[in-house]
Amino acid sequence: MAGILIVDDTAVDRRLAGGLLESDPGLDVSYAKGVQEALTMISTHLPDLVVTDLQMPEFDGLHLVQEINEKYQELPVVLITAHGSENIAAQALASGAASFVPKSELAGSLYETVMYVLSLSQNESRNRQLMGCARAAHFEFELDNDFDLIEPLVDLVQDVTASQEILSQRCQVQLGVALENALTNAMFRGNLGMSREDYPVLSRDLVSKRAGQARYADRKVDFTVDVTSEKVEFRIADQGDGFDTSLVPEASDPESFRDGVGRGLVLIKAFMDEVNYSDSGRTLAMAKHRFSVAKTPK
Repeated sequence: MAGILIVDDTAVDRRLAGGLLESDPGLDVSYAKGVQEALTMISTHLPDLVVTDLQMPEFDGLHLVQEINEKYQELPVVLITAHGSENIAAQALASGAASFVPKSELAGSLYETVMYVLSLSQNESRNRQLMGCARAAHFEFELDNDFDLIEPLVDLVQDVTASQEILSQRCQVQLGVALENALTNAMFRGNLGMSREDYPVLSRDLVSKRAGQARYADRKVDFTVDVTSEKVEFRIADQGDGFDTSLVPEASDPESFRDGVGRGLVLIKAFMDEVNYSDSGRTLAMAKHRFSVAKTPK
């Protein structure tokens, strides 16, 4: 059973977030009213993941993220953002938070985000010892637009980067979050043209129906990854219609946290050291360097 600690100074908001998670019998949800209480609880019994509001009296969520990053390197944190917390959110991602969910989207996104970050942070591979003998790795894939391909592909990349000891555990989780969002964007937003405005939630039924249409049926995602002892590089190319890359939000821009639009792009920019779009946004090249940390917003 995975332990989840929810930190919020408002009882109603604590129960709202907790109610979205407690229905899963595999989750043990506990609550803290503020940062100091949260740190005391963590020191007594280490949870598997922390969900924290950013705006709290005395100490804000950024302080909690920084304390966790200093003392509990492998403990992932998911942020709950709201209007007025955008500057803190940008700094918290740079300080090591694993993801964020706008408060307006809790019902639709919190559980999914928590479960995905948990899976990334807990991932272990039986092949890690063997892969540790490799000096470098190169993979090329031609991918269908299929949800079921994303998780094993992210697991594979994490296993290889872990074997090379390129990144800390925290950065491994951030890398997984960035890669999952990049693949999702390429497959469904790119190849299938399922814009967030028209399809805010990507269900398997909707994706299957869209992928069966003649215009989209043959589109693939070309995925290349190169891993050395110094960095991991990705090239992800879709066959969609492209988009205006000048509209890609910056993780250092507070406006990027006002709602869920472009959330995946924000996380990619926040967690990767190099992010470059080409071919009208159809190709994404990104890289993470050895022992790097997320960029500090200016």
